[in-house]
Amino acid sequence: MLHTLHQRIQHWLFEPRQGHWLSILLHFLRYPYALIRDVLQGQLTLRATGLVYTTLLSIAPLMALAFSVLKGLGYGQYFQPLMYQFLQPIGDAKATELTENMMTTINSVRSGVLGSLGLALLIYTVITTVQKVEESFNFVWRVEQPRSLARRFGEYLSVMIVGPVLIAAAIGVFTALSRSDAAQTMTQLGAIAWTSHHLKHLTPFLLVSVAFSFVYGFIPNTKVKIKSALIGGIAAGALWTIIGMLFTRFVASSTQTALIYAGFAIIIVALIWIYTSWLILLIGAQLSFYIQYPQSLRAGYHDVHLTPALQERIGLSVMYLIANNFKHDTRQWTLSRLSRYLEIPIAVLRPVLGALLKAQLLVVTEEEGYLPARDLAHINLFQVLDAIRNDVHDTRTPHIRVMPAADQIAVQLTAAIHDSVHDKTLAEWVNNARAE
Repeated sequence: MLHTLHQRIQHWLFEPRQGHWLSILLHFLRYPYALIRDVLQGQLTLRATGLVYTTLLSIAPLMALAFSVLKGLGYGQYFQPLMYQFLQPIGDAKATELTENMMTTINSVRSGVLGSLGLALLIYTVITTVQKVEESFNFVWRVEQPRSLARRFGEYLSVMIVGPVLIAAAIGVFTALSRSDAAQTMTQLGAIAWTSHHLKHLTPFLLVSVAFSFVYGFIPNTKVKIKSALIGGIAAGALWTIIGMLFTRFVASSTQTALIYAGFAIIIVALIWIYTSWLILLIGAQLSFYIQYPQSLRAGYHDVHLTPALQERIGLSVMYLIANNFKHDTRQWTLSRLSRYLEIPIAVLRPVLGALLKAQLLVVTEEEGYLPARDLAHINLFQVLDAIRNDVHDTRTPHIRVMPAADQIAVQLTAAIHDSVHDKTLAEWVNNARAE
């Protein structure tokens, strides 16, 4: 029943429709449908749960490092309000109490004699924590290769230093502007007073949106477009603000939690809010991914199984496009452009590109573009087909007994393919295809 309903919804949303306005409406409805589907499948909720556990283990060292950086740069006074702003949805009293307890813990970590071993453990905690976040974001972006150890050390520490400074600087600038004489005079005017009043309520949303956009653009180990990161950050910031207001009302109106958990109520409520925040952050990352790769909306995390014949056609198409642009010195094909042009999810396209890279038929540039690995005249079509057809190799696969008669037919088919295309180079193919 549910499977049939799911298929009907997919058919209604993703099959081509007549009518301009209906097509636009369905295009926008695909995104909330895909996000809800992904959350219900449980992968994002599982990742959010793991990040809550990571947060509990590393929150004190992370906050201590961030506070030390801010204090050293003269922004230390903004750290406690930032922490309170994040915890405010659990209630003013609980947020104040938890913020004060966390500040006490942070001060004890900072004031303690860490020594070289303690400092090394603190840096290790920071790096491993951000690594866990990167793993979750790489999962969302379908990235299999994490950052190298050297990049982790340099870039993660940069995030921990630059991130809090940018947020605190934004708060400082906004506070200074709002307290200036010119601002005080302008706020006396009707329209400006109304705008200023509502802008103060929008400040948490704007700060969260900027922070989320920065995270979406930096953390995944792939090139994220500014547009994708901004849309995901604004959407996640709006969702975080709305859910935060609803959560505050729920906590304020719920007395059963305090009765059941007594002194542990503040911890339970804080854990629920941390989990909710991580889930919202991952949902925004998922939206950023779909904005950049809309071809993956329909498939989501489901495996898309291609026939061997279709894989070969995709491999030949990819090689033709890359070779044609290389020959005429035009814009390089990237994974994103190939996915959009061929209308293929990147989860399907990546293995094909991986096979061509493994066969040393393609190389990747620093700009994440693809180029032929050697002269087009030295690449024949059989090499392309052979790379796609013989890519699957798993050392865990046991020895398989193949009947001699079946093996003979397979060898004959391979020989027939070789005889038909081995003398056709990529250069000749591109020239002949353009001439036609």
